[in-house]
Amino acid sequence: MSTARPEPPAGFLDAASSQPLHPAARSAWLTAVDQGWADPQRLHHAGRRAALFLAAAREEVAAAFGARPDEVTFTGSGSAALGQVVARFAGPGRALTSAVEHSAVPAALRTWAGEVVTVGVDRLGRVDPHDFAPKGGRPGGLAILQTANHEVGTRQPVTAVAEVLGKIPLILDAAASVGREPIAEGWAALIASARKWGGPAGVGVLVDRRHPTANVLDFNDVPGAVAAAAALTAVLADSRSEALRHTEMIATLRAKLPNLITDLELAGDPEDRLPHILNLSCLYVDGEALVHELDRRDFAVSSGSACASTSGEPSHILAAMGVLTHGNIRISLPNGVAAADVERLITVLPDVVSRVRSELAGI
Repeated sequence: MSTARPEPPAGFLDAASSQPLHPAARSAWLTAVDQGWADPQRLHHAGRRAALFLAAAREEVAAAFGARPDEVTFTGSGSAALGQVVARFAGPGRALTSAVEHSAVPAALRTWAGEVVTVGVDRLGRVDPHDFAPKGGRPGGLAILQTANHEVGTRQPVTAVAEVLGKIPLILDAAASVGREPIAEGWAALIASARKWGGPAGVGVLVDRRHPTANVLDFNDVPGAVAAAAALTAVLADSRSEALRHTEMIATLRAKLPNLITDLELAGDPEDRLPHILNLSCLYVDGEALVHELDRRDFAVSSGSACASTSGEPSHILAAMGVLTHGNIRISLPNGVAAADVERLITVLPDVVSRVRSELAGI
């Protein structure tokens, strides 16, 4: 297996959406393509060999989450994992979730759950754990909460929410945190997406502690599962050092940009946050125009709602927080990012904002 460090393209700062395939994943995928290509549900030699590859990938992922292999299910995406877990846990009670979840969460709850209660957040994007307490003698059927917000980086009080919920199962959307930092305890199930940690697109992970399954051969993309597991193991080995680097880089951006750009607002908790995400909004600027202008300067960032970027609507996350939604961009650092990219962004972004403001004002 390759131990090479990832080298993302220069200027790529949209890792919260997807990261380039990790070298360890590429190496593992090629091996599995050559040797584990058969249907793992077949009993012939090639099928049994593929099943061994898939079982090994499941064991590797289970170890990363402190779970058993029969608690791990591979799916076609993070959204598919969400649909499966909601279908497993949904019942007659209420479904509790926050106002800043990924857009796939309310969609899944509308399909599978009954009454849905949406919990608000403060100006930093964080829930109050007491808002998840059962009310009026009506226990909830399940609760869904992100480990940390994928758009502004604010961590959620997962363990405190789990304590308030008691026996009500807590399902975590851990997509933003996996491979970046340890996952808080107290959850009954969690979901994640491999492309966010340098695995291949088209592989999601569901870890379900309450519904283990004996059918461990239900995912036929064996090379995809093997590559996802290899990437996860590789990024976890470097996660502490990368988190320290990213924390320092984001702190530099937070300290310098407000002094270089007028009417700039930084969103999210400045301290209790994911190490790699920065969300900022500028008055008198269109976010999409900023993205296009930065792209011309060889920077890749996102704008608007990070989980519904084609809708043309302001971010529902920023709106729920009560902060500025216009002129918004999200910067998210990939593993292996060069410090020079951050330094160049500090030089380039003030001029980009000034140029876009001038164009919109017709100057």
